[in-house]
Order: sequence, then C-alpha cells, then structure tokens
Amino acid sequence: MMRYDIRLRIGYDYAPPVRDARHVLRLTPRTDRGQTLEAARLVIHPTPSEHRVDHCFFGNRTEHVLLRAPHASLSVTLMARVGVARGLPALDTAPPLCEVVEAAALSRGADGTAPAFLSAAGRLVAPQADAGAFIRQSLSAGSLGPGLLAAARAIRDEFAYEPGFSDLTTSVTTVLREKRGVCQDFAHLMIAGLRHLGIPAAYVSGFLRTEPPDGAPRVEGADAMHAWVEAWLGPDLGWVGFDPTNGCVVEDGHIAVAIGRDYADVAPVAGVVTTMGGQAAFHAVDVVPQTERPAAWQAALDPR
Repeated sequence: MMRYDIRLRIGYDYAPPVRDARHVLRLTPRTDRGQTLEAARLVIHPTPSEHRVDHCFFGNRTEHVLLRAPHASLSVTLMARVGVARGLPALDTAPPLCEVVEAAALSRGADGTAPAFLSAAGRLVAPQADAGAFIRQSLSAGSLGPGLLAAARAIRDEFAYEPGFSDLTTSVTTVLREKRGVCQDFAHLMIAGLRHLGIPAAYVSGFLRTEPPDGAPRVEGADAMHAWVEAWLGPDLGWVGFDPTNGCVVEDGHIAVAIGRDYADVAPVAGVVTTMGGQAAFHAVDVVPQTERPAAWQAALDPR
C-alpha cells in the first residue's frame, strides 16, 4: 500500500470585500475504490458562522459553509493522509460490450454510484453520437477492457493539452472539433462517448501524484487536482478508472475525492458570494509519500 500525505491550499481575494457567502466544498478524499482516508483536517479562514458536513447522493463528503461577516479574502487548507492499494485491473476479463449494456440496463442498485444513475445525461454532459463514434474506433479491434484503454490513449495522443482554452460552457462538440482542452474536457468527452454506447461512466475529481524531471527538486505546490473517468465493466469487474489526459488506467498515484455524472456534481468549491467586484483565485497541491513528508506537516496529521 502507498500512503500519501496531501496538502491542498485554495485562496480567494475579493475587491471590494464580500458581504456574505455560502460555499459547498468537496475536498476530502473518499474511502472506497481501493483507497482509505486515514486522517483529515480542514481549516477555513475566516472562521465560518456555520459549518455543516454531510455526504451527497454520490457519497462525496460535502462541507456546507456560511460566512456572514464581510471578508476581503478566503483561504481553505486541507491536510489529509490516504492509503492507496488498487493494483491493475484485469482488463482482459471484461465481458463484451453487448453484455455490459444489457447488465447495466438490468442493474437495480439504489446508491448514487449504481450503473443506472451514471448512464444518462448530467447537468453538463449528455450521451453524444460523435463522441461515441470516436470511442468505438478503439473498440473495433479488440475486447472491451483493452479497447477502453486504447480510447484513453487516443485522446491523449490526438488532443492537445491547452490550459485556458475551455471553461464550464465548453461543449464536447467543441472539444472534438478543436482537438484540445484540459483534463476536465477529456473526461467529459470520454464520458459522453461511453454513455452513447450504453456503458455507464462516472466523472472523478481528485489528486494526481506527479514526479519532477530526473535530477530536479520537487517544487512546492506543483502537484495537481485532476479529473478522470470510471467505466462500469459489468458486475464482476465493476468500476474501472481510465485517465484520458495521461492515457492510462487509474493506479496508485490517483487519489479520488468526488464522483458524479460530470464536473457539476463534483466541483471542489461552489456556492454564492454577495459582492460588487471581482476576485482573484489561487490553489496549490502537494501529494507526498508519507515517508517524504515535510516535518512541518506532522502536527496536522498525526494523532495527538
């Protein structure tokens, strides 16, 4: 098992100050999908007037925060420790596409990650024929499991990673036409194609462990929040993660935070602020093996 210590820092500066605000935070890693949340601490400044924690329909830990006093800035810091032991999925054991589609139609699970709830349109992404045709190209030459990995690799190879190109209004059609985007866009593209083919698919937000170039030191805050896809490959294999940005299956360097139909269900920070001005935002992520964690993190995560 790999154990990671994670630090996420998110900040907002407002001009003029915000009079009051309500936020919904989805920042704490899940315990499932081959990972276990072992410790977590969330610090919000200024201190909220109200702070309530629950779990949404999809099982994501959700923090509801109310700030009644005027404030010129907001900072959120998450410290968490997660153990991850997924192993590689047995992709060759996936049943044929027709059997997955039939099993999904017959499934009767009642929780938010049951196939039935991740087969149709979400708020941002619907099944899309052109995306389905793109995914099907990778399925024609082999079995379903390796074919979906080939589809993830095709997105990595054929699409340019271009920060700033897209926003929440960017459609799958635009991403397909322009052949560029970021991890959110590539996940939406793959989901739209899978669902068109009848394969249940989930959007996953989380953290990705990255490595500096050989010989280079780690840069503080240089890891990333990330997005990938889970496809349901029948009742035996279940949900399998694919990362279309990196063209790989999800392994022990991926740490899931929230699962939903698309980004709208899993946004790390959402809500409403009352202000007349704009805002500047900042975020930084560190994902460090527990054996390499900075000494300053010890007090935040170790039992007292």
